[in-house]
Formats: sequence, structure tokens, C-alpha cells
Amino acid sequence: MKAAVFEEFGGPEVVRIAEVDTPEPGPGQVRVAVRAAALNHLDLWVRRGLPLKITMPHIGGSDLAGVVDAVGPGVEGVERGTRVVVDPSEGYAWYERVSSGASLPVPQFRIIGEHTQGGFADYCVVPAANLVEVPEDVPFETAAAASLVAVTAWRGLMVRGGLRAGERVLITGASGGVSTLAVQIARLAGAEVFAVTSGPANVERVRELGAQVTYDRLQTDWARQVWLDTGKRGVDLALDAVGQAAWAQCLRALAVRGRLVTYGATTGSAGDTEIRLVFWRQLSVLGSTMGSPEDYRTVMSLVFQGKIAPVIHAVLPLEEARRAHEMLESGEVFGKVVLRP
Repeated sequence: MKAAVFEEFGGPEVVRIAEVDTPEPGPGQVRVAVRAAALNHLDLWVRRGLPLKITMPHIGGSDLAGVVDAVGPGVEGVERGTRVVVDPSEGYAWYERVSSGASLPVPQFRIIGEHTQGGFADYCVVPAANLVEVPEDVPFETAAAASLVAVTAWRGLMVRGGLRAGERVLITGASGGVSTLAVQIARLAGAEVFAVTSGPANVERVRELGAQVTYDRLQTDWARQVWLDTGKRGVDLALDAVGQAAWAQCLRALAVRGRLVTYGATTGSAGDTEIRLVFWRQLSVLGSTMGSPEDYRTVMSLVFQGKIAPVIHAVLPLEEARRAHEMLESGEVFGKVVLRP
């Protein structure tokens, strides 16, 4: 089969198209004939070299949708030809085991396309338990583009952040895949959305997604402006993956008893924290990663109903996987880039 692979860590130039063996599904697995697979910033980090052991040549791609092509031993109730999207996380119960102290073993948490071979290929083998059926009227590109970013946004806002109707929420990096869906989820939840992006074109696009107040980070001290625009009260919740470059500003923008939810650190992990601000305003800092199977199915149902939708910047053939990496790395993408085998 054809796949976009890399055999060494590095820049986009290490990505190439190659012929590799078609994988066979094992017990509890299915093989999906990929119809669409979307990039995430995670794919860039894996390609550059995360501190984990991966199989080389490596096939990235956590977001994939297609049709069931083959079924492994022990899989029941899954028909060949079924249209599916794949929950990108395996063994999410690992978090519950760690937090609860349960003694029974559960599978270690893994992400498809990071710890395993992914969807930038003609075929991909995944656990049957990770399949969610895609309605006939939903394009594969939409399902794939929404997958990882939708569950990440939902978990961060609604589960970890506990967002409630009437609250004010700040969303940074608002042109990214997670943030473009977070804006829509927050509006659907009845929140007032303040969003930070860069450049006048992106400001307008984010506003069209539903953000009531949008800031160009290149033109303003947005934390101070948030403070003024909320009557010197601040926002109830901030959702951030920018990390180091925005950390101090996110804390400054929070109201008394405000919550900061972090799900990434794209600009660095050494955030500057004014500790007196944290205890004086009684702030909470919460971490969030991916989401549970229940989170995934909840938010994907909103996508299938058309209540929220991923923003697709471009759809490219699989042969242009290197170009897709270059586009995402350059910062020119608003939303998601999708590859089509």
C-alpha cells in the first residue's frame, strides 16, 4: 500500500511517499480503508522526535476516517463497508486507574499515529472499540478533521473546565484546529467568547465562527484589554495550548476563582507564574489531554448533527503529505489540513 512515512526525525523534508506492506488486523482489531486523514500539531512533534520509542519507518496521522475493509479475530458486530471515524486514543482508562488507585491492569494510554502506525496511508489497523459510525450525509473529510481536535476542545472546556452558560471564556491560538472548534462549543454552551489570534484576516474568521470579542495579539496587549472589556472583572475560564508565550497573560486575564485549562505548550513549557496573583484571586490551573471514549462520542454527535463543524483549510492528495507538513509548520493554516489517499 501507499503511505507517507519518515525513517528519521527532522523537518518536513524527511517525509516521503513509499510502498509498504498492507497491515493485517489482529485480535480485536479492524483494518480501515482510509478515505481522509487530517494533520495535527502532534504530527509535527512526532516527526521532529518526541522522547518515545516509535516503529520506523513511521506512519503518522491520528485523525482518520474511511470504511471497514477487514475484521480481525474476535471482532463482532462490525460489518465490512461500514463508514467510520476512529477515536484516536487507546487505553484512556489508564488515567482513571492512576487517579483511583485501582489495582486491575488496563492498557497503557496510547495515541494512534504517535505510539502506533497512523492514518497517512491507504489502510490503517485500529482497535474495533475505537470505531464510531459516520452518517451517510457526513463527508469523510469532516469526520477526520474534527476527530482529535473536537474531543480535545470538549474535554478542556466542558469536562475539565466545567464551562457553564453565561460565563466568559478566553480562547488563545484561535486559528488552530482545537481552538476553532472550542469557539463553537463555547458558544453552543451559552458562553461569551473572547478569542486571541494573529492578523486582521484571522480576527475576522474567528469572529465569523462566533467569538463576540476578538483580539489581534500582534496589535494589542490582549490581557489588559480583556480586563478592561470585562469591566475589570476578567474571564471565568481560559483555554490555552500556546504555553510559555501566553501563560502570564492568561493568568492576568482571569477573574476571581477563574480557571486556566492547559492542553499544550507550543511555544515552550516554562510559563511565568505570578504566584501572588494565583492565591489572591484564588485561581485554578487544570491540565487536559485528549478525552475519554464518552467525551469522543458526545462531541462527534454534535459534529454529525451539524451543530459544530471543523474548519478545513485545505484538502490535499496523500502524495502532498510533505507540503501539508510545511503548511502547518509555517503557521499559514487556519483550522485543519486534510490528506486524501
